Amino acid sequence: MQICPFYGQADEKCDVGSDYLSTHDVRTISTLCSHRFCDCEKFERLQSQYPEMFMGLRFSRPVVGTEIFAEDQRMSAHKPIDIGFRNKWPLSFRLRYLQHHAALKSSSFTSINTEVTMQQSTMRKAWSVVIAGTGINLALGILYAYSMLKGDIGKLFSGAGDPYATACLSFAVAMILGGKMQDKLGPRLTAMLGGLLVGAGFILCAQTSNYWGWILGFGVFAGAGFGFGYSAATPPALKWFSPTKTGLIAGIVVSGFGIAPVYLAPVSKYLLGAYGLHTTMMVLGIAFIVIVCGMALMVVNPPAGYVPAGAPALVTCSTKTVEDKSPGQMLKDGRFYTCWITFFVGAGAGLMVIGSIAGIAKQSMGEMAFIAVAVMALGNASGRVVAGVLSDKIGRANTLTIMLVFQAILMLVAIPVVTSADSSAVVVTLLATFIGFNYGTNLSLFPSFAKDFWGAKNYGMNYGLLFSAWGIGAFVLVKLSAALNAKFGGFTLSFATAAVMLLVGAMMSRTLAPKKTAVTEEATQPLALEDEDLVPQRGGN
Repeated sequence: MQICPFYGQADEKCDVGSDYLSTHDVRTISTLCSHRFCDCEKFERLQSQYPEMFMGLRFSRPVVGTEIFAEDQRMSAHKPIDIGFRNKWPLSFRLRYLQHHAALKSSSFTSINTEVTMQQSTMRKAWSVVIAGTGINLALGILYAYSMLKGDIGKLFSGAGDPYATACLSFAVAMILGGKMQDKLGPRLTAMLGGLLVGAGFILCAQTSNYWGWILGFGVFAGAGFGFGYSAATPPALKWFSPTKTGLIAGIVVSGFGIAPVYLAPVSKYLLGAYGLHTTMMVLGIAFIVIVCGMALMVVNPPAGYVPAGAPALVTCSTKTVEDKSPGQMLKDGRFYTCWITFFVGAGAGLMVIGSIAGIAKQSMGEMAFIAVAVMALGNASGRVVAGVLSDKIGRANTLTIMLVFQAILMLVAIPVVTSADSSAVVVTLLATFIGFNYGTNLSLFPSFAKDFWGAKNYGMNYGLLFSAWGIGAFVLVKLSAALNAKFGGFTLSFATAAVMLLVGAMMSRTLAPKKTAVTEEATQPLALEDEDLVPQRGGN
């Protein structure tokens, strides 16, 4: 019924002013009532009956105990509040009930406001980690712009692709070490070490024209820096968000690495034309140290015991929690080897094209080949985000199967395009974009697989071991492609081989789909308490 916050103003059954009120009841009323109720006829009658109780009291502002309900009274003056009563008698019980109700409501206002403020602060922190991780990858993505440097490097020595292949291998090895370091010492120091190594490697390359100097500088130092920086960007970002957003967050963070050539390709082209290869490497090296180390200051893991917003609050009989697995336990899981092989194939096939796209595009685009590299990078980055979001909706295994089949088709379509001397620049660019898109999906899906299958506690090390498939795939398939191209004079055999491997990987990926289990409707209901269980029992503690 409609009543005032305490006693039922304008209610015919109101007890205020009744003859049977005790002294305690009157004292309580005089303490809790405010000036808003002084125009109540029954309240005035109560004042006239017990003048000694109200002597000296002023109702210039709400006097509600310890000012509970004060904020509510200011905001809803003269507005009745709905409070449902099941007990009409005695008044003393009602007074205690209302006083307790007011205290609870005041407490809930405070706790709700505090909780909302904390949630907003936490989400700002979480997204700052995502932004920082994406920024680190934006700097480290120079690896994908290597094809812009390859022509000038080839003027220094033969085997210009070897520093790139070595960097991919070092990248994979450093991911394992960086993942372990990230788990133990945190992502900040790991990312800083990555920035310093990349910068040192580029600066070393700026000082030498020797083959082994570039192998050491770009292949070992910079490659290791890529691994340490990359391993520190994604894991902390995923830990701040619920499992329902794993694909999305992984896609956003790793998209930085893929989209980097969009700005690095034209920047590299300008620097190479204006200052030459060695000065370009010096400028990029110094810039990477500053950018990566600066972004690393914002990368941090959530505090111990942190529960991401949106995580399931109710435990059901059918809820499956992901058990945190150690690297040793993960290596005993057959799913690891399925993931490793499909990652090896998907990443290696994509890098076969990405590492040579500038040379392929030059046949039809000339000096504008950097446009194909930049547009391919857009496809690479968008593939990571799209696959992440899609995998959250339809499942990782389904998304992976679709992408591997699509990439196999593209590799077959690419054969007549890259073997023809008069291929259209538009066709070459579109092909590069779609291959980059499909390649990028791997870098979003497999981080998500690692968290889904083996948990977040040892995520850095676990994903580092899985990521070795990327490095070995890049090294083996890129070298295999170069050997086949040199022996048979074209990309036909290497691309056809990659297409067959991709189809085999697509079939293997079906084993990663979660098995369907029959669960009864009763078993899927949340564990809940009956209403009677919430009522304190008489004589209970």
